[in-house]
Amino acid sequence: MKGSGVFGSRSHEDVFSSGFHEDVFGWNPFSVGDNRPRKAAAIEKTLPCTLEDLYNGTTKKMKISRNVVGASGRKSTVEEVLTIEIKPGSKNGTKITLPEKGHDVERGVLPADIIFTIEEKPHDFFKRHGDDLTVTLNISFAQALTGHTAQLATLDGRNLRVSIDSIISHTHEEVVKGEGMPILKGRGEKGNLILKFNIKIPKLTSEQKAGIRQLLTSS
Repeated sequence: MKGSGVFGSRSHEDVFSSGFHEDVFGWNPFSVGDNRPRKAAAIEKTLPCTLEDLYNGTTKKMKISRNVVGASGRKSTVEEVLTIEIKPGSKNGTKITLPEKGHDVERGVLPADIIFTIEEKPHDFFKRHGDDLTVTLNISFAQALTGHTAQLATLDGRNLRVSIDSIISHTHEEVVKGEGMPILKGRGEKGNLILKFNIKIPKLTSEQKAGIRQLLTSS
């Protein structure tokens, strides 16, 4: 389900202020005889998104002030709310272009595009690898030997249970198909969720080691 967000806590003036000055609005050169209108150089900004934003999709809104040139050539400033759609499955580095939403600098010159580049924030629990998600779970030595049911909250708020009946080693990976990230153009398909394990090995006495060895080697 899509939500509503705000572009951090930065003011709307930041879109045009950080690192962008009057000389940034240059012209795109065209070959001789090209009658297409000139266009101001694009403004590029980062768009921080949580992994939840990229999993579920969301809508971010940002209020900006932009310079415009009227038909008479007189300049003025107008305020506008930009709407930025984040699609489920969008990846780090994805570019979203809002055409001609930058400053209008001169009559006969098209306003600049604003290009936002998605910057994925690190997640406390999941790690993303393309369309797959990985997570490392801490389990006890007893759980590793006797079986374990992993319980975890998904990025869309569901409670997921994964039962593992086999012996779990440090290198064991449990693949849960279809519980990864949405595939952007996959028509509802998702990647996989990969569970990894960190096993806490207790200090064992000689008698305990002998007992475990006997148990594991008995037919």
